[in-house]
Amino acid sequence: MHFLYTFLFSLAVPFILLRLYWRGFKASDYRHRWTERLGFYQGAAQTSVLWFHAVSVGEVEAVAPLVRHFLEQPSPTKILLTTTTPTGSARVTALFEGGVEHVYLPYDLPVVVSRFLKHFQPKIAVIVETEIWPNLYAGCGKNNIPLVIINGRLSESSVAGYRKIRSLVKKTLSNVSVIATQTEQDSARFQEIGAATDKVQTVGNIKFDLTVSEIVLLEGELLKEVVFANRFVFLAASTHNGEEEILLKIYQRVKKQHPNLLLVLVPRHPERFQAVTALSKKYNLNTIMRSSGQLCDQSTDVYVADTMGELRMIYAGADIAFIGGSLVPHGGQNALESAVVGTPILLGPYMMNFREITQGLLAVDGAIQCSDEAEVEDQLCRLIDDAEKRQEMVKQAKHFVTKNQGALALITTLVTGLLSSKGER
Repeated sequence: MHFLYTFLFSLAVPFILLRLYWRGFKASDYRHRWTERLGFYQGAAQTSVLWFHAVSVGEVEAVAPLVRHFLEQPSPTKILLTTTTPTGSARVTALFEGGVEHVYLPYDLPVVVSRFLKHFQPKIAVIVETEIWPNLYAGCGKNNIPLVIINGRLSESSVAGYRKIRSLVKKTLSNVSVIATQTEQDSARFQEIGAATDKVQTVGNIKFDLTVSEIVLLEGELLKEVVFANRFVFLAASTHNGEEEILLKIYQRVKKQHPNLLLVLVPRHPERFQAVTALSKKYNLNTIMRSSGQLCDQSTDVYVADTMGELRMIYAGADIAFIGGSLVPHGGQNALESAVVGTPILLGPYMMNFREITQGLLAVDGAIQCSDEAEVEDQLCRLIDDAEKRQEMVKQAKHFVTKNQGALALITTLVTGLLSSKGER
């Protein structure tokens, strides 16, 4: 099975590169740094780096506090943070400003993995959430590199897929030292696909341990007062294709009742900034982009935030936030940033990828989930008119986040222990 997997993956690589080239028409960064994906790197070989892998922006944000912990040690080690996407790469740069090294994750072929491990010689591998790569994991096992999966989670659909190749997955997971999962259900699912029971432990979700600095909150207040000119701000955060059109229609109808309403759109993918702006203008809405530097005044209808790394600040400048990816069958996005910042949360029906967080917020009335376009409109109008309800939602959401914190400390202890077992401190 392992040989067949490697053979099929090697056949797929040319098509994967072709897809990157094609995506480069909309986002040019996909055409850069291909050599890293193939295991070729500039500069001298490294030794004994602490290696973290985070697929994209959300995972980078989640693991950032753990990375900072090791950067702040009296004798800090070299840290490598790999991602799969260019947006993840950009977030690494924004958060750490050269304090860590970044390369793209190598493709899962033995020769490529071998070059990667030989160049960086990691003393530990920390994989965020669920990235199961047979050759990469086998390479870590062969080189006696402790490998830990943190914030592990598995959806029902993922389990169904892995179950079909259980023998390969079981062999792959035998190279893992510890799997630290978000929930008991995730632990059970990892065991179902072949993980050894004694290697799986439930520690919680590190995304609850996010913090927002006072500077970001202050910048949000200034954004509200100066840039948004004290408009009532309805933020649609991390939206996906198909959602903006629905939200623009909702905005047009609601603004007839609430003329001071401003819609702020933050598309999930940077390559869609221009298209979303053009779509808004097609609805005859006065639309500006943040990068243009144009003044947002009382005549502005839609403000497209086409910049990276400012979402928390924008949450802090909003009055109500709608979580994108939930009006279309994408699975939603993380609502915890809005909860921590203190912005009332509206959700669409499709929050499958964040089921536990969503259920928890709904259970304490820290968010409102809407079944369709009409209900989003109705709940938006209700919240605009009910400041007391908004304040209570914020209070409950913050309490929910605080109650569920603590995973970061447990994972920090876990990783430190694995390093100590190799004679590192």
